[in-house]
Amino acid sequence: MARILVVEDDDAVRSFTSRALIRDGHDVLMAEDGEIAIETVREHNGRFDLVLSDIRMPVVDGIELAWLVGREFPQLPILLMTGYAEQREQAADLRDIIIDVLPKPFELKDLRAYVSSALEERKAA
Repeated sequence: MARILVVEDDDAVRSFTSRALIRDGHDVLMAEDGEIAIETVREHNGRFDLVLSDIRMPVVDGIELAWLVGREFPQLPILLMTGYAEQREQAADLRDIIIDVLPKPFELKDLRAYVSSALEERKAA
């Protein structure tokens, strides 16, 4: 299946999300903040099928992560997630870089649908 980097500072959400994606057959790497995620993407030379990142995180947030990764690896799809309406509005400025924003809290079916859609969009590009 796909190689996905899950970026989330909340241990419970990161664990739930990663386990669900692994159960669906994906190869999942995890990072607990945007700074670690940027290092991970660079170490792997952008060889991910998707970056799934929270927006609100310490150190480097998901918006900055999307800008940096999108500029360095423009072919790498980025799907953001947040529970805050104002952050969804901020992410609108990233229309050319990100695929979508998954609203939190989400159910397993929502996670699967958004990830599936993001991966399909990547194949179509």
